[in-house]
Amino acid sequence: MAHRNILVCSFFIIFLSVFSSYDGLQEDPLNNYLDEEAPGYDSRVYPSHHSTAHDDGEYFKNLVKLRTEVFSLQKVSKVGGKSTPARTVNVKDFGADGEDDTEKFEKAWKEACSSSEGANVVVPHYTYRLKPITFQGPCKSKITLQVNGVIEASDDLSDYKEDGRHWLVFDRVQNLLVEGGGTIDGNGKIWWQNSCKVDKTLPCKDAPTAITFYECRNLVVKNLKIQNAQKMHVSFEKSKNVQVSNLTVTSPEGSPNTDGIHVTGTQNIQITNSVIGTEDYVSGVTVSGAKFSGTTNGVRIKTWQGGSGSARNIKFLNIEMDNVTNPIIIDQNYCDQDEPCEEQRSAVQVKNVVYKNIKGTVASEVAIKFDCSKTYPCEGILMKDVNLEREGAGTAIALCNNVKLAEMGAVSPNCP
Repeated sequence: MAHRNILVCSFFIIFLSVFSSYDGLQEDPLNNYLDEEAPGYDSRVYPSHHSTAHDDGEYFKNLVKLRTEVFSLQKVSKVGGKSTPARTVNVKDFGADGEDDTEKFEKAWKEACSSSEGANVVVPHYTYRLKPITFQGPCKSKITLQVNGVIEASDDLSDYKEDGRHWLVFDRVQNLLVEGGGTIDGNGKIWWQNSCKVDKTLPCKDAPTAITFYECRNLVVKNLKIQNAQKMHVSFEKSKNVQVSNLTVTSPEGSPNTDGIHVTGTQNIQITNSVIGTEDYVSGVTVSGAKFSGTTNGVRIKTWQGGSGSARNIKFLNIEMDNVTNPIIIDQNYCDQDEPCEEQRSAVQVKNVVYKNIKGTVASEVAIKFDCSKTYPCEGILMKDVNLEREGAGTAIALCNNVKLAEMGAVSPNCP
């Protein structure tokens, strides 16, 4: 998916499919989000398939604790009752020089992971080139990966023969902090040129996700620039207790399928100032205070035809649109192929979605599009104080199919 001139950083996509299960932020009734409740609106919470009811206040309290205590920049740990400074492991000390640094990074990680007093893996200011690599856990103690320089992917396609779907993988690592203000560069140009979405004469093949966090626990990722992904930029899979903040995720306009962040099978995750995509059972998602400038899509929920699961209790609040092609869109009939997909009877249920205080301009005629399933229509959709105007001449319209919708305050354009 091409990203068009994102000037102020928050571009969100919610992508739902049947391939994995996800419990996002724990659910609460949407009538807690607004003073009023929409007619026909169902405030009952969808039962979690992972755990029982969870107190949101306690959850966010734990997130604060996770950020300020578990990953304290003092980097000390208790060993035998004494405070011991964490070990510093510099990749330069292992010979990293910008050529092929894969083995050198592997050795640095192995030393850090085996440290019982915790470790700080430092990637100094320089450009390092890596083939596909897995940072394997579990480790003996907490680890900080301090990325100050640039980590760049190899652009030799033969380096990805064993696994064409991953580049950097953090596998089963607990108590990990990844930060530093540096850059993770997927160096994806060669992949984009060989994509069937760019050249339709080519066969469609896998391309790597730039960074994958798999079965990680107590994870903080912040203050990084992630760019030019081969395909998706970041994926959180089967992880728990994750805090993500202050990421700048960018790729050129012509780069295909370079989604920002995917979240799969992950519990208790908070993402701010980032691009977000999720799958299967999704609830309790909030997008607030974002600005979309020149993007293809704004606040979007898309689900595969023939899927199962649900997307419930989602709120989009206080959002500014600047020349956005599809500012508000729910697509339960998503079809990622040139030929029309065969109509399916099953679908992902989309229910209890709030759009409040969304304003700005539209680059196309259709400002609001709800294309919902005949069998599982969108329910409990509430729009309050929404005003989207056509950029330049013409009037913006809304297209609404199979949706149970309520409006409050001033809403323009309206569903017919």
